[in-house]
Amino acid sequence: MSASAGTGVFMLSLMSIPICYLFNSLIYSNRYVGTGLYLLSVGRLTSTTAMYAVNAFLSVVNLIVGLEQDNIIDGFVTFYLREADPHVNTAHGHMISYWDGCVHYLMYLLMIAAITWGDSYRAIGLYWVGSFLMRAMVYILGNAVGKYGTHVGPLFILHILYISVSVWTCFRILTQPSTRDVELTEAQRTGLLHRHLDLVFIIYLIPALAFCVFRGLVVLDCSSKWCQDYTQQYEPYLKDPAAYPKVQMLVSMLYSGPYYIITLYGLLVPGCEWMPDLTLVHSGALAQAQFSHIGASLHTRTPFSYRVPVDSQPVFLLVNVLYTLVPQALCYRCCTQPAFFLKTTPEKKGE
Repeated sequence: MSASAGTGVFMLSLMSIPICYLFNSLIYSNRYVGTGLYLLSVGRLTSTTAMYAVNAFLSVVNLIVGLEQDNIIDGFVTFYLREADPHVNTAHGHMISYWDGCVHYLMYLLMIAAITWGDSYRAIGLYWVGSFLMRAMVYILGNAVGKYGTHVGPLFILHILYISVSVWTCFRILTQPSTRDVELTEAQRTGLLHRHLDLVFIIYLIPALAFCVFRGLVVLDCSSKWCQDYTQQYEPYLKDPAAYPKVQMLVSMLYSGPYYIITLYGLLVPGCEWMPDLTLVHSGALAQAQFSHIGASLHTRTPFSYRVPVDSQPVFLLVNVLYTLVPQALCYRCCTQPAFFLKTTPEKKGE
């Protein structure tokens, strides 16, 4: 793929701005002209790159949706916001619009740039896989079981189609061979007490496991006084009838809980080659989940009774930001210093 093709993808993604404005102004007349030109241009790319190009285009659309919901711009997707499924206008839908429009868009551009320059984009791809799958699971399940579950319309079916195609891209990334080439060092034989950073991560993983299980019990209506007090004082958003926070905590408990246990094993036992890839997927998923959860917990679109109380916001932000950032640091450690996770082979011993 040439550099000019990569630049073309970037320019095509920006076509979403005039196309959205045109659609909103004309609604149906000439509606498919811009889209047809875009798809014609995308059709000249490889299948994987074309998928990223389409996703980049839709990410800019999502950013426009978020900006218009905040009244920063007007007249681009007004018709869509009025006629779309009500899920889009919830606090959770608002936050994932910004996440798609900013973070996912940057990932698509980085992956397209890597393809253009002939570099591996597997690390960025795995981070995106975790982020995308978390976003898709929570959004779909939340729409199905929340208070808007009876308002599923044709646009939601199109959203499912988009997710189904994107899942194919996830499998393409997961099946890419790893390009990691690191010489075996003394890290394999270094004890845990001499790996101070890993020791800190292990100490962190235990309360993190307890925290994700605890919030899972809260949304399951645990009768414990601790759960009830926590909900009332720190995170009343967990009881929002929109059901996104409930689904989010259940998915996190069932996904992050086992991850923390597996990661404890990977940090204690050398030779777990899957650790860097696993931390990439999980850190992407957790970053997306926490961004949406923190933002929606404080957003004005959330009913006042379910927002975080003002007095509790410092504690809420401290706990949730730490819960978000430490796994990112663990991911960085595993990916930049993977020697401990390499398996010892006879060939390397001989050398």
